[in-house]
Amino acid sequence: MTQTPFLATNDVRDRFSTAMSAMYQKEVPQYGTLLELVEQVNQETLNQQPELRRRLEAQGELARLSVERHGAIRVGSADELSMLRRLFAVMGMYPVGYYDLSAAGVPVHSTAFRPIEDEALACNPFRVFTSLLRLELIESETLRQRAEEILTKRDIFTPKARDLIKRFETQGGLTSDEADQFVNEALETFRWHQDATVDLDTYQALHDEHRLIADVVCFRGPHINHLTPRTLDIDEAQRRMPSVGMNPKAVIEGPPRRESPILLRQTSFKALEESIRFAGDAQGTHTARFGEIEQRGMALTPKGRALYDQLLNEGRKQTAGLDNDAHQAVMDKVFTALPDSDEAMRREGLAYFHYHLTAAGKAATGNTNSDMDALIAQGLVEAQPITYEDFLPVSAAGIFQSNLGGNASDAYAGNANREAFEEALGAPVTDELALYAEREQASLQRILAALAG
Repeated sequence: MTQTPFLATNDVRDRFSTAMSAMYQKEVPQYGTLLELVEQVNQETLNQQPELRRRLEAQGELARLSVERHGAIRVGSADELSMLRRLFAVMGMYPVGYYDLSAAGVPVHSTAFRPIEDEALACNPFRVFTSLLRLELIESETLRQRAEEILTKRDIFTPKARDLIKRFETQGGLTSDEADQFVNEALETFRWHQDATVDLDTYQALHDEHRLIADVVCFRGPHINHLTPRTLDIDEAQRRMPSVGMNPKAVIEGPPRRESPILLRQTSFKALEESIRFAGDAQGTHTARFGEIEQRGMALTPKGRALYDQLLNEGRKQTAGLDNDAHQAVMDKVFTALPDSDEAMRREGLAYFHYHLTAAGKAATGNTNSDMDALIAQGLVEAQPITYEDFLPVSAAGIFQSNLGGNASDAYAGNANREAFEEALGAPVTDELALYAEREQASLQRILAALAG
């Protein structure tokens, strides 16, 4: 008897991200408008910059651009986080990076579930930034206990989703039909619920502590709070948002506009105020869900990241209260200390690169020269910056704060606890910088072996 083949995890992830996007467009129609805006800006940018188009094609990134999304979700307990880890594994997504958002006054710490292998990223680089509420940071013991009681009574996963996750783990995969069932069941975890599970007084008490706490605790599930398409020109997208009925946040988060983009830049439209029914039939509103866009640049090495962090801190001291134009002008000036060319970034060891043979390099054999600068100068090797696939703690927190409307709280600041997060997760998180370093080193070894013939 022939066994039905299992669907590749890349295909499961692609089906899920497509279904998630369709669901979110129905729930938040402005997200559909945002997708149209980003697609228009991307096409115009590619038409105006043929060299950018060539580079994206060479890196295998052009094909993934239209499907690229990241989402964000917030959960309330270790059990929920651990089960999410198992759910994302069905889609070939693994926890990468640890983010302490308490440093920006937000009582959560986070990781990003994402694909890791080059082939998987090229297929569909869907990522979900996943935050765990830190109940221990709630100052009021009464409120902390109340929140914990509420969370222990809910199950954010359907019985069928749990069954399919276990089946994936025991049989080593899911068939195409099982994968479709899994997508439908897993979507229920991320769906919006208009009915709160608590009364208005409880909601208000948690809301007054921090809006994010109320968002995590007071609903049946941890609704996806945004989906983010990737743009090639975030400044132009931000400029056009008001013309299509969107109210953008005050400033674009992250580094300034550059010839050689680095890391991640983000902006969003403000969160929606949505009608809610509370237990006891009271009516009210809740603000949590919004639309975000991002522009990705090259991944920085530890040396590059240290310089970036230093410059960002300098810039932030000078930009408080400025509008976006003034903010960007200050950041432009501050970031002149960071070289703005791919070659300078490479030579100074500030960013990670993927090395590959040119046509001339492929024709050359018996070359044992390992001097990469010389090989590049001879036209045998080309270096392409590796795209940053992860997130920035300050940018993530800035997006949270601007859309939740909360102010930074010193009560939460500086409470990183990676060990506790990994214990709740049930697994270690992967060091994102190690992944980039491994990818760069592997590309170097491949071309040196090919040249040696």
